[in-house]
Amino acid sequence: MKDKNLLGGKGANLAEMVRIGLPVPPGFTVTTDTSIEYTKLKAAPAGLMEEIREYVGKIEKSMDKGFGDAANPLLLAIRSGARVSMPGMMDTVLNCGLNDKTVEGLAKLTNDDRFAFDSYRRLIQMYSDIVLELPHSEFEHALEAAKTAAKVSTDKDLTPAQLRALVDDYKNIVHKHTGKPFPQDPWEQVFNSTLAVFSSWMNDRAVHYRHQYSIPESWGTAVTVMAMVFGNMGEQSCTGVAFTRDPSTGENRFYGEFLTNAQGEDVVAGIRTPQPLMKDNSGLPSLEEIRPQIYKELCELRQILEDKFKDMQDIEFTVQQGKTYMLQTRNAKRTAASAVRTSVEMCEEGMIDKRTAVLRTTPEDIEAMLHPQLDKSKAGTPIGKGLPASPGGATGNVVFSALEAEARAAEGEKVLLVRIETSPEDLRGMTAAQGILTARGGMTSHAAVVTRQMGKPCVCGLGELTVDLKAQTMSLGGKTFGVNDQITIDGSTGEVYGESIPRMDSAQDANFAKLMSWADEMRTLGVMTNADNGKDAKRAREMGAEGIGLVRTEHMFFEGERIHMFRQFILATDEASRNAAIDELQKFQQADFEDIFTAMDGLPVTVRLLDPPLHEFLPTQAKDIAEVAGRLKMDVAAVEAEIARLHESNPMLGHRGCRLGITFPNLYNMQVRAIVEAAISCSKKGIKVNPKVMVPLVSMGPELEMVKNNASSVIEAAKASGALTFPIKVGTMIELPRACIMAHEIAKTAEFFSFGTNDLTQTTFGISRDDSNTFLPEYKKLGLVGGDPFAVLDPQGVGGLIKIACEGGRSTRKDLEIGICGEHGGDPQSIEFAHSVGLIDYVSCSPLRVPVARMAAAHAAIKAAGNSKL
Repeated sequence: MKDKNLLGGKGANLAEMVRIGLPVPPGFTVTTDTSIEYTKLKAAPAGLMEEIREYVGKIEKSMDKGFGDAANPLLLAIRSGARVSMPGMMDTVLNCGLNDKTVEGLAKLTNDDRFAFDSYRRLIQMYSDIVLELPHSEFEHALEAAKTAAKVSTDKDLTPAQLRALVDDYKNIVHKHTGKPFPQDPWEQVFNSTLAVFSSWMNDRAVHYRHQYSIPESWGTAVTVMAMVFGNMGEQSCTGVAFTRDPSTGENRFYGEFLTNAQGEDVVAGIRTPQPLMKDNSGLPSLEEIRPQIYKELCELRQILEDKFKDMQDIEFTVQQGKTYMLQTRNAKRTAASAVRTSVEMCEEGMIDKRTAVLRTTPEDIEAMLHPQLDKSKAGTPIGKGLPASPGGATGNVVFSALEAEARAAEGEKVLLVRIETSPEDLRGMTAAQGILTARGGMTSHAAVVTRQMGKPCVCGLGELTVDLKAQTMSLGGKTFGVNDQITIDGSTGEVYGESIPRMDSAQDANFAKLMSWADEMRTLGVMTNADNGKDAKRAREMGAEGIGLVRTEHMFFEGERIHMFRQFILATDEASRNAAIDELQKFQQADFEDIFTAMDGLPVTVRLLDPPLHEFLPTQAKDIAEVAGRLKMDVAAVEAEIARLHESNPMLGHRGCRLGITFPNLYNMQVRAIVEAAISCSKKGIKVNPKVMVPLVSMGPELEMVKNNASSVIEAAKASGALTFPIKVGTMIELPRACIMAHEIAKTAEFFSFGTNDLTQTTFGISRDDSNTFLPEYKKLGLVGGDPFAVLDPQGVGGLIKIACEGGRSTRKDLEIGICGEHGGDPQSIEFAHSVGLIDYVSCSPLRVPVARMAAAHAAIKAAGNSKL
């Protein structure tokens, strides 16, 4: 880890490959510390150029070539390499050292004019884009014009003379924009390229990527300078990308692609559709068939790398006239399904232990495994089929630019980004889109690698897809689609449909179940669910929930006849009408609780008594008010007057929670009776019940004591009759700062605490989560907050109050049960905080996040115990 922090992932892994004797071109790494200093100074650190000259000299000796030597030129690759993989986010410059003299020397030395001038035009284009920041499109237009004039379809078909002319065109573009010739000094090229790669750490796409994956800006990037080896040195040369296992499925097979007579950027950029390493059903000649010796050598290297790094590897290689070189190895980006399968299988192969298998599968992987798939029973005939680059199904309105995808998605529209090929500049649009479809590129292209990491569906390399960016249309399967037309992609099969297809729940396989069982062995936090009906409770139990930490009873009053009965209770003008409504509501409540208790047979269920203020249950539209008045035989004006009386300016801090239970004790008593009667009824049927009553919004001990006394009278009456034979605990939801400070007092009455972190965050920050988006995004940009405190628990402020409450509560009641039931209960970072407190027994989250929470709790336990072997 220390090496990666200093040398970056690329530099550290290259050094390790050299150490174990693999064929790596000579080179050196400029450290991340230098990058950090460059970013701070906004200038090259003192002595950097001298050190680069010194270490290039060592490469010269190793390669027996001279940098800038016209007769025997050494060329260099300048590559970025952060400590974690950020595919395509930062820049690379290849072929540094070529100029008008060395290109002629290279042509003579290799007896290959075509190769020399192909390499030169690549340098000019990359250097102009990355260092000089000239419009990339002008060079692409010049290349397309050259191919059109030559009547060829690919750049490798251009003749030496045509490439010489293209180099002149490229140099003219440089002079037009800069007023200067293309830099001829090789040292200027390598020095400026190094600084440009450092600068790319702060480019928009890298910043966006770091923000998305919580990578600190302070890490910086290393720069690796390597001797160039050439996959574009004729038909006996090639370049490729390989994975030691299938990154989409996790299958233990060598997987990858290559291009003959090409450089590495051609593969990852998706400019040409590559050929497979292994023989498959694509119909394209594989490396295994046409170069069996090279394929065998790569297979041997594959095994060495997996044995060394104990993980699936993403390999870049170049074959120069029959000699294989390793340019990079790194832990591979993979789909969630692949992460689960490889973790389990590598453990069973004895390569890693269970702890490493669990740590290697992130909570985000688990969440992605729960994503729905396409319901193919409702699909028509595919209109095309490309490469299945990243699994899952997605439907959306077609858009053709990343900017448009981002803008439309911000308005809530579901879009599908269609491109000829994607580039790192498309990252924001890819993030916003439901899925990605490209005409070019293979399984290791930018679109494929990035979407797999995002967990988004992607179909690549759909050759018959025609994209007209000017007309904003795409043509496929004899049909033309424009902006706003819907299509669907299946990233698991590569199929594309000219229609919207419904999705269905995904299925988890035996590997998923096995890995989750390992996670359960290692976690110490319990994981419960938030569920308000039997259906959700059943689903949560299937997901591994160990009980219900929060039943929001207010959700039970909004459907059908219930809302009318509740409005009758609120608006009743006499006690008889109010009690009649209460009796009817109890029947509904009891039935709901029976469904939940049945689904959770034997597991605890914590029921929160009514929380929102009463006005939220009343109508606001004139026609609805008139309907209510008619049903209750009341004057419309009287109903309007009561609605106005109950309206609150700030309902979050108003007449809600336990305040309702104190001012309307019959309402809370009804709910407690419904819980008791449901428990008794289920017990008679042989269902084991373990109900708990939770009182919301308590800020002082006497409040809870008053409500608990009322609830206890109902519970004790049932016990006295002999119908209730088990205890029902009464506790509280801690969601106010005062409750945290006074927890020692509240615990005298409360038999358990459950933190409502949503409201605790609102009341601690003084921020409404419904209105926070008006300023929080700007706060993030300014660095005032690291993220949204409603998504990830604030460990200092809100977390500090939680710690105070836990310690205070346990000081009074040692056996006090403590949980977190806000939405933070499903967030991995928040779960790690909960584990670190050491006094929290469980977290509770939505049903579909239960497996995520289980995995996050296991990660927290392993990391806290210092057992990480990654």
